[in-house]
Formats: sequence, C-alpha cells, structure tokens
Amino acid sequence: MSNTHHHLLLLLSLLLPSLALAFRRPETTPTPLDVIIEGTVRCQSCAYIGSWSLTSSKPISSAKVGIACKDHKNRVRFYQSFKTDNNGYFYAPLKGLVVKDVVKACSVKLLASADQGCNVLTNVNYGIGGASLRFEKRLLLGGKSYAVYAAGPLAFRPATCAPVVHK
Repeated sequence: MSNTHHHLLLLLSLLLPSLALAFRRPETTPTPLDVIIEGTVRCQSCAYIGSWSLTSSKPISSAKVGIACKDHKNRVRFYQSFKTDNNGYFYAPLKGLVVKDVVKACSVKLLASADQGCNVLTNVNYGIGGASLRFEKRLLLGGKSYAVYAAGPLAFRPATCAPVVHK
C-alpha cells in the first residue's frame, strides 16, 4: 500500500466517529406533563384470599397509596402518597411530571389501610411490587389538557377470617 492510501485510511478513521455523531438522533428532553393517575383500593373478601379475585370486595376509605416515577437510570424522580375517598377511589394529579413515558416510568403501591379489620397487603394487580399504569383518556380541565392513567384495582385483605363451615 502506498503512503497516500495510508493517509487516506488514517483520515477516514478520524472522520468516521465525527460523521456518526453528526447523523445520530438528538437527545430529547422530556417535556413537563400534566398527568392524573386514578384507581381504587378494596378489601378482598375472605372467600377469595390467595387469588386475585375481587368478587364481593368492599372499598376502603382513607387507604394510602404511593406513586413513584423513575427516570431512565431507575432513579426515583417523583414520589407522593395519596388517600382514597369514601368509595376507595384515589385521584392523583401530577402537575409538571418530567418523564419520557408515564406507563414505563410510574407505578402505584399500596402503603396503608385505615380499616383495622382489613389491613394486610395483597399483591392483587401488583399492589406490593408496583401496579403498572394504563392510559385511559385525555381530559380538558380549566383549559388545560391532562392525560389520565389508571392503576389497579388494588387490595388489602383481612388478617383473620372466620373458618369456612361445610354442610
């Protein structure tokens, strides 16, 4: 190989990394989102403990859930807890949340039940490990657009249940 070919190969080897950087997609910074996460917390019936069934379950008022959202490096970037209303429903507006994908970044976990007769965590719909979200709808409130996501339903169970009597 001649000296000219060596110089040309050297020049190409120096330029290729620069060209690759020039043609790559630019980093996108997530824009702040206005998100609402909603769901319900129930008391699982003794008849269905050990399953994911919520047949005959009852809503738990004042139950606490935690919502955590992580960044691409799995670091928590948002965390807040919310309480359920008298119907076991929680409504969590998250204003200015900065994540690329709410469904991948955020999850809901059971924290505590105000019902002393039904306060044992269950993993129904992954309430212990972190329930994933599903997109529900877009909502226009006060001239602002919100993305509404849902989780659950999540459930606690009673610590003790009456024995089943077979007749």
